Amino acid sequence: MSAEPGTLRPGGRTARVRAAVLRAAGDVLAEQGFAHLDLADVARRAEVGKTTVYRRWGSVTALVADLLADMAEQSLPREETGSVLGDLQANSRLVQRTLADPRQGALFRAVIAAAACDERTAQALRRFYDVRVAEWAPCVEQGVLRGELPQGTDAETVVRAVSAPLYYALLTTGTPPDPAAADRAARAAHAAALAGVYATGR
Repeated sequence: MSAEPGTLRPGGRTARVRAAVLRAAGDVLAEQGFAHLDLADVARRAEVGKTTVYRRWGSVTALVADLLADMAEQSLPREETGSVLGDLQANSRLVQRTLADPRQGALFRAVIAAAACDERTAQALRRFYDVRVAEWAPCVEQGVLRGELPQGTDAETVVRAVSAPLYYALLTTGTPPDPAAADRAARAAHAAALAGVYATGR
C-alpha cells in the first residue's frame, strides 16, 4: 500500500517539514475553517517553500487527509481501568476534553463541515474515527470476556455510542460538552450495552 502524501521518510527534515505544515494547516482550520485553507498560506505560516507543499500534498483535501492521519497517530492510547464502565468513562472524558479545547474543538467542527460536501475529506474523517474506535474497542471486548457485558456485544458500536452524543451536542448547540455530559454519555452507552442493545443476533 502506497504512503499518503507527506508521509515518506519519517525522520529528519521531511518529518520536521510535515510537522510544521500540519500544525499550520490545523491552525488555519481552527481559526478560519476549511473554506479559507490555502496551500500557499499554509506554506507561509509553516515557513516552508510553497513548491515543497504543493509537491508533497498537491491539494487542500490531501493535506487535510494527512492532518487527520497524523491526529489519529498522535491521539492518546486507551486507558484501561479494570471495568467496562470505567474504561468508557475514560474514553468519554478524553473526547470531551478534546472537543472543549478551543483549537481542537474548532478544528473538528471545520473538518466535519468540510466532510459534508467533500468526499475525500469525508473518507479521511472516517479513517480517523476507525483508528480511534479500534484503539478503544478492546476495552469492551475484555469486558465481554470478564462477563460484564453480554456475549456478542459489538465493541466498536459501543465505543461509537459513547462519543456520538458529545459530538451531537457540539454540532447542534455550538457549545462544547462538559464533564457531566461525558459521564452521562458513558453511563448511557454502558447501560444499553448491559441490556444487550448492542449484542449481535438479538
